[in-house]
Amino acid sequence: MDLKTYKKIHPVKYYRDYLEHNIRPDGREIADLRPLAINFGSIHSADGSAIVKIGNTTVVCGIKAELAPPKALEPEMGFLVPNIEISPLASPKYRPGPPSEEAQVYSCSLADSILNSGCVNLKDLCISKEKLVWALFCDLVCLDHDGCVFDASVIALVAALHTLKLPQIKYNPDTDEREILEDEERIPLKVSSIPVTTSFAVFNGQIIADPTAEEESLATSTITISICDSTLSYIQKSGGDPLEQNLLDQCIENAMKREKSVRALVKKLTKNSNKTC
Repeated sequence: MDLKTYKKIHPVKYYRDYLEHNIRPDGREIADLRPLAINFGSIHSADGSAIVKIGNTTVVCGIKAELAPPKALEPEMGFLVPNIEISPLASPKYRPGPPSEEAQVYSCSLADSILNSGCVNLKDLCISKEKLVWALFCDLVCLDHDGCVFDASVIALVAALHTLKLPQIKYNPDTDEREILEDEERIPLKVSSIPVTTSFAVFNGQIIADPTAEEESLATSTITISICDSTLSYIQKSGGDPLEQNLLDQCIENAMKREKSVRALVKKLTKNSNKTC
């Protein structure tokens, strides 16, 4: 029996054979993270944008800023509205049509992750109390799904927010007259923190860092850890048995390493971007 046929018939055993030697089919050890790349300002028609690659997983984020009235209960706060779409091109398991349930869950979790971390203060989006605010519509599209789409989406949105510049507005609250001052210099959005999430999969009692799509499909449970400014933000676990504390500590340590590297990369790209403006 050739290797491809063996993998197709016995996918779990095929994978377990690799793990017995502390290695995965893609050559990584179980705690290794895939290479990560970030590109700023990828979409010129957007007010802010970025592309993120984690291994083969690719997510592009574009932000459009629009004027809108605030909510009655939050008269001084603007809006941050993320929406994740997993394109049929990303994986054969997705079909054209309405957003999948997975994408909808990711969109809600993404908004919570950004706002709960204090990354953006929605009050900074207020132009005139009770009258006018900025609404940031953040569209994220997964172009290639090879695991950890949520992790890539968080980084892509944070990176895009670092490139966002809002136009200056001349606004009369009495007459509701507004004018976008196109000739004036745009104002960068204040980004106060850089939340980073790292996902892990549990397979055969072992913790696998930064799983691929294939590894996610074979896992008995998944763990997502969010780190913000070197501080543990939250832990989310789905499925499987309770996790031993020593294994959880290993996951947190690994997530800390990714957060540190991502934070340094985003700050470096932001600094270089400001120099070229």
